Amino acid sequence: MKSRYDIFSKISSCLEDEPGRTKSGLPYVTLSYAQSIDGSIAYRPGRPLALSCEDSLVFTHRLRSIHQGILVGIGTVLADNPYLTVRHVQGKNPQPIVVDGRLRFPLDAHALKNQRIPWIATSERPDAEREQVLMRSGVKILRIPSNSNGLIDLAALLRRLIDMRITSLMVEGGAEIITSFLKHQLVDQLVLTISHVHIGGMHAVWPLQINLSNPPVLRNMEWEPCGSDVILRADMVWNEQ
Repeated sequence: MKSRYDIFSKISSCLEDEPGRTKSGLPYVTLSYAQSIDGSIAYRPGRPLALSCEDSLVFTHRLRSIHQGILVGIGTVLADNPYLTVRHVQGKNPQPIVVDGRLRFPLDAHALKNQRIPWIATSERPDAEREQVLMRSGVKILRIPSNSNGLIDLAALLRRLIDMRITSLMVEGGAEIITSFLKHQLVDQLVLTISHVHIGGMHAVWPLQINLSNPPVLRNMEWEPCGSDVILRADMVWNEQ
């Protein structure tokens, strides 16, 4: 049974709200990924797993087309080798951004074949030789400060992206990136594709990394079927008393 909501229209209206999406001084962040019904995104780390049906894959590419940037971690690049384009629909490709603190980005990555060459967010002191190799391939290197755990400071990265005129960002994964964006309360809306299969594998969110004493509240939750999958959308509200 189809829901009474048009989720894509709702997402589009959020992105069109210029004052609302940048009120924090950061890009408006849509966290979007596919999971099994038990919350798994892979059987085990480093092994790609196709979960989305054809209809929801097309939906995801439509979603990419209305965002200015798309962000993944280097683990996703190494495991899935994604193009990060909108090749299944007509529309404009978002700017690919890869979080890669050790510059492991491979020179044969599919993302290098795109019209829009990736930006790689790395540490303030990357390996100079590797940096030069990647830059010769056309990649733009963004040197970003580290946080107290020695990882890329995602808030600092978002501030850099807003300076580079990226006001809407779609974050796709993998698990470490998903968990980090949630941990640091940097997500504005969630768009979740839920497959009907049960995997019993690696979950998208690492619960021990999240402050469960102050979890996000989902508001304006909507859902609708998409082929054999279900798409769920909600606003994420932080620090609600």
